[in-house]
Amino acid sequence: MASKNKVALVLSYQYPGKYALTVLAGAVEADAVGQDVALRFPRDRESLLAAVRECHDAGYRVVVAWSFYSASFPGAVEELAWLRERLEGREVLCIAGGVHATAETEQTLRGGFDLVAVGEGEPVLLELLGRLVRGEDPRQTRGMSKLVEGKVVSQGRGEGVVLDTYPPFAARHGMFGAIEITRGCIYACRFCQTPFLNKARFRHRSVENIARWTRVLRQAGKRDVRFITPTSMSYGTADESVNLEALERMLAAVREAMSPGGRVFYGTFPSEVRPEHVTPEALALLKRYVDNDNLIIGGQSGSERILRATHRGHDVETVVRAASLAVEAGFVPNVDFILGLPGEAPEDVRATLELMRRLSELGAKVHGHTFMPLPGTPYRDAPPGSVDEETQKELDRLASQGRLYGHWKQQVALANGIAARRQPRR
Repeated sequence: MASKNKVALVLSYQYPGKYALTVLAGAVEADAVGQDVALRFPRDRESLLAAVRECHDAGYRVVVAWSFYSASFPGAVEELAWLRERLEGREVLCIAGGVHATAETEQTLRGGFDLVAVGEGEPVLLELLGRLVRGEDPRQTRGMSKLVEGKVVSQGRGEGVVLDTYPPFAARHGMFGAIEITRGCIYACRFCQTPFLNKARFRHRSVENIARWTRVLRQAGKRDVRFITPTSMSYGTADESVNLEALERMLAAVREAMSPGGRVFYGTFPSEVRPEHVTPEALALLKRYVDNDNLIIGGQSGSERILRATHRGHDVETVVRAASLAVEAGFVPNVDFILGLPGEAPEDVRATLELMRRLSELGAKVHGHTFMPLPGTPYRDAPPGSVDEETQKELDRLASQGRLYGHWKQQVALANGIAARRQPRR
């Protein structure tokens, strides 16, 4: 029997990439290859360097992995360069994945990464680690891309996975996170990367699997459980409908798994609610099972024209009705808005500000974001979002009254950075 190589997977375990890396670590734990792979979770660059040195000098073949969004890409590239400068000749394999790496593969490779995982990462990472354990060439891994003589060479794409196949977190290493219950999204809003990375269809984790991992989380002493889904009231459906029966089965199983003393958070970050799904029946169901007193509702714009252009699939009055119903049911609605969406005219901006004021008077809070031209979306080549001086004054006024919150000011700079880095389509 051929001898196996010792492999170490060192994860740059920092926000926001740690959420994806937690899932990938769980996949390694659950797979047979995990018996031959040491996992490390450094939370800052000094610890990252120390972990890489330690594993390399102990005889491991070392893989260092990053996952990032478009806004955090420059930080990852800078950290990679910093690490390489201090490795003192040690050879390690540096890989990247996630929504930005998939959408801008060439840019990511030219940032210095050896390999880029394109598409969904669980099977890609497991094959790569298996190749290293067996002494095979990791550069031939399906779903990985590389640079050869300055040109991108693709080994295909990591295809959609069945969520039940993989754990939602790395329990054996004590790395827990929100449980991903749905991957992919049928709504395909033009500003969002989710449907274009994971395809515009829903894939749901089963009730039994969700309950199983909820019990694992609770038995580890965790008091709270949260969920990752692009649209929380779509659980159990394949289309725009709402299946309250399926949702209740899931929430009832989760509530049982978390008792006694556990708390269930659903319909709040990271599992927002589409406004057309907010009904008295849906709210009554949530009231029976969840502990959050607020809901995150996607509104995005107060302009009917912009809502149509972005393919949101609802109108302004649906947002107002959702907020009103939520307040009546005892929830504080936190309504998301995107500032500076492509094609906005002054009248569209005024309509959004008017809707913000109207919602706040109903008892809602408004969460402001600045539009970012995200790679992989139909708006990839659109101008970055901006906020004119008059609008900024009105937003500041709402914020001073406690009606508006969010990092929209900082996101103006992030949006400009994304636009400045993008490369022409080939």
